[in-house]
Amino acid sequence: MTDMGSFREAVVAWAAGGPGAPARDLAARLDVRAAVLLEGPSDVAAVGALAVRRGRNLADEGVCVLPVGGAMSVGRFVRLLGPPGLGLRLTGLCDERERAHYARALDAGSSRQGFFVCAADLEDELIRALGVPRVRELVREEGELRALRTFLHQPAQRGRSPQQQLRRFLGTKKGRKIHYGRVLVEALDADRVPAPLEGLLAGV
Repeated sequence: MTDMGSFREAVVAWAAGGPGAPARDLAARLDVRAAVLLEGPSDVAAVGALAVRRGRNLADEGVCVLPVGGAMSVGRFVRLLGPPGLGLRLTGLCDERERAHYARALDAGSSRQGFFVCAADLEDELIRALGVPRVRELVREEGELRALRTFLHQPAQRGRSPQQQLRRFLGTKKGRKIHYGRVLVEALDADRVPAPLEGLLAGV
């Protein structure tokens, strides 16, 4: 049985130099209408968590949420998925420092859809929306308070703001950013969703 996960895998293989026919076939069979291009899996986790909170099933709506493996790769995916490729409607989320990569990719791909930009990255947006005390409470609830305290005692963390420290902590262990991408979104008040994330979901 085919699903959006199969399409996602076919697109990634295509972008890596494989054949495009499987992705084209699945796009038609699944009636894929749009693709959300994200830098990495933690962003995918956050977008997925917000969609669930809003009672939406993006795959059923024909929307593929796709990690592109870093901003340097976005142009390749725009060429394959937008015009003159599969002709899907494209949107996505990027960090401020990667804005130029996305702008160039969209211009080269003749895509009129926009991308939403986080001030630093999505984790930073979520930490600011929740506040440092609430994020620390969530870390405790996830059983990682001891790990956080150990991390904060490292000399490299001196002089950094509490928000910067938490952002760094989320990236110190494999899989942690993905896990907290979901946890932080699930903890947000409905009116505190960061504007880039809110705009992204509203646009698909």
